[in-house]
Amino acid sequence: MTQSSVGREGALPRTRRAHVPGGGGGQAPAGGEGGGGRGENTKPARPKRRILRYSAMTVAVLILGTAGAGYLYYEHLNANIRKAKLNLGEGGAPQATPNAAGQTPLNVLMIGSDSRNTAEDLKLGGSRGDVGRAPLGDVQMLVHLSADRTNMSVVSLPRDTMISIPKCTDPSDHKVYEALSLSMANESLARGGPGCTVATWEKLTNIHIDHFMMVDFSGVVSMADAIGGVPVCVKQNVYSHTSDGHGSGLKLKAGTTSVKGEQALQWLRTRYGFEDGSDIGRTHAQHMYMNSMVRQLRDNATLSNPDEMRRLAETATKALTVDDGLGTVKKLYDLSEEFKKVPTKRITMTTLPTTQWSQNHDRLVPMAGDADQLISMIRDDVPLDGQGAKKKAQQTPPKDPAAPAGQIAVQVRNGTGVNGEAPTPQRASAIEEVLRGKGFTEAKVDAAELTPQARTTILYPSADLQGDAEAVAKAVGLPTGSVKKSTDVSGVTLIVGADWRTGATYPKTTQPTKAPTTAAVLNGDKKDACMDVQKGFTW
Repeated sequence: MTQSSVGREGALPRTRRAHVPGGGGGQAPAGGEGGGGRGENTKPARPKRRILRYSAMTVAVLILGTAGAGYLYYEHLNANIRKAKLNLGEGGAPQATPNAAGQTPLNVLMIGSDSRNTAEDLKLGGSRGDVGRAPLGDVQMLVHLSADRTNMSVVSLPRDTMISIPKCTDPSDHKVYEALSLSMANESLARGGPGCTVATWEKLTNIHIDHFMMVDFSGVVSMADAIGGVPVCVKQNVYSHTSDGHGSGLKLKAGTTSVKGEQALQWLRTRYGFEDGSDIGRTHAQHMYMNSMVRQLRDNATLSNPDEMRRLAETATKALTVDDGLGTVKKLYDLSEEFKKVPTKRITMTTLPTTQWSQNHDRLVPMAGDADQLISMIRDDVPLDGQGAKKKAQQTPPKDPAAPAGQIAVQVRNGTGVNGEAPTPQRASAIEEVLRGKGFTEAKVDAAELTPQARTTILYPSADLQGDAEAVAKAVGLPTGSVKKSTDVSGVTLIVGADWRTGATYPKTTQPTKAPTTAAVLNGDKKDACMDVQKGFTW
């Protein structure tokens, strides 16, 4: 990375697997709350505690960033940190192009594991029968630091979202997990470890991920308690409890309450009682908690106490599993320094816009249009808060100029069938004819490949074909941002997405300047944020 100083050195029951039509596998609901069999207090007795592990990770890096240089020399802290390979997939997303100042964004994937493989985790809830099973990644958040470090964007992926998971190889035993065309997002972690979750995000977003940080249940409570609690707010009295035993047990009066210990855990796992009782509402409550915790940590003067900082640093390092590039306290400290450059008012929390899956209403799929808009803004390093236009990044010119149109071989795929909708008939053939009419006589339909995709994209496998790909894009009116390097193709490939179902020229669009409203935007400096209470859960 050009800009970053990082690296400089001196729950609930697991869902059943079921066949997904047209794909290599997936998951079907096993009952319980909201689908997926992972609601509170479901039977048989299984993990109860759902925690925002991202809070622990945020606290961890900020603790290390405020601990003072003296603590960075304790070698035993380095030994506390567990490490794993960054990416277990094949290929991956290309690294971001530096802007005119030579700066690049920094993307960190935060993963919350539901592991029950330690005594500490079991004490926080769960069945001993879960010990030894592969954990699921129930909390996944991409943290994007802008190239100029003026703003931060965070995107959560609901665990019930059905997405493609790429082929992954477990580095410990070399077991190969074949690709799945559709599966619940949380399944990726069980397919070799966090590196497969990284590979899944890169496939989903085409955003290069620089690092990951993963934490399980243990360590969260002690860090929350150490900063004296976290202020949270509800608009009405709330009691997360049902007559048949569901709910987190959270009971709060309307207004603001500082929660810690068991009550903090209840807040973070509450589903019944917030908004519409779905996992989406729980995600929004977790965002609120995380923002409040970060503000509390930055403002809490008691953290200047050396003994307190030493204890917190111990707790933080023991709670983490990171990629090899973050495997020392010094590297974590450098990361915290990058995080601290962004004021809380420029932190934007979002949830990937989703809609119900047509084949199973207990599952979600990315929302056509809005989900892609959010992802593309992050990929293009556009601030989600609408504050200021993005400085145009310096574009690296193609290594080779484009060949004459008649010499450019173009494969055309029909990707218009998304979210369970049928693809537009003969759409690839129609675009093939358009290209031939513009002189690309080597264009032809790749009928063997149906690649559902919300946004039309042109892919190319190597730098020598970039100019050719951009020439195709210009011919049909596609923006240059739609041209991407990918090892998934062998030549220039145009995938016609759901945003181009008709017409010979790609419809002109305006570059978005703010995250879509469906992303449930929450600003990091919003101190008066308050959760809506679900009808029937007041007292």
